[in-house]
Amino acid sequence: MTLTLAHYLVLGAILFAISVLGIFLNRRNVIIVLMAIELMLLAVNLNFVAFSHFLGDAAGQIFVFFILTVAAAESAIGLAILVLLFRNLGTINVEDLDELKG
Repeated sequence: MTLTLAHYLVLGAILFAISVLGIFLNRRNVIIVLMAIELMLLAVNLNFVAFSHFLGDAAGQIFVFFILTVAAAESAIGLAILVLLFRNLGTINVEDLDELKG
């Protein structure tokens, strides 16, 4: 059995759906929300690589490198903000972050 483009797209859709469920079902923990966002970006990257391979064009794979760079920077900044919030508030619950409103 050979893997076709549809197999990769279904896997990407399943990963994307899991990440959307992770964001909507767990709004209490910021770390879980950040992990779900990263999983969402990886699902999109899987689709880019699959289309790039099956179309014979390297543009999708090059675009993935840019997405991964932005995702790494977003994770680093998000975790730094998370550490500061935990130091100041003593919690990482999303519901308790409404105290930040000015």
